[in-house]
Amino acid sequence: MASGLLMRIHSPEFTAMSERVLEATRLTSLLNVLPFDDDAGKAQLFEQILGRPLPARVTVYPPFFTDHGLHLELGERVFVNQNCTFLDYAGIRLAERVMVAPKVTFITVGHPVDVDDRRVWLTGGPIDVAENVWIGAGATILPGVSIGRDSVIAAGSVVAEDVPAGTLVAGPKAGVRRRWE
Repeated sequence: MASGLLMRIHSPEFTAMSERVLEATRLTSLLNVLPFDDDAGKAQLFEQILGRPLPARVTVYPPFFTDHGLHLELGERVFVNQNCTFLDYAGIRLAERVMVAPKVTFITVGHPVDVDDRRVWLTGGPIDVAENVWIGAGATILPGVSIGRDSVIAAGSVVAEDVPAGTLVAGPKAGVRRRWE
């Protein structure tokens, strides 16, 4: 699913995605109950979740959540703290040396705003995080966002637009944008 494209709910593509969501949820539930020091067990489950081994110099602390897993790309020396969520169907790339604090959420798929379209379509776009980015606790990164190299996302921020390289962003983005009856 490329940025700005739609996927019809109840299509063959949606059915395949739904089946993978169930499998990824099953695998992450197994991962999240392993003893913290069971490195072999974690490695085996991450390989099934990601479809390839977790890179040797990547650290991911459970609990860890993903709805797909196969579209999550982690660069060298990425650090993901506990209780993070990666809804990666449209693709998430974390480049080298990205640090992710606890409770960060990456969301690549959503629904249209219009009421009639909401139960018919999914929308989305990939998330791309460049090298040496730090994402603070509880931040939410929304579909289609790119975050530039060396940037910092402050704790609790909602990132709905691209972030230029070498930038600190902070704060919520909520506000009335449109009304309907």
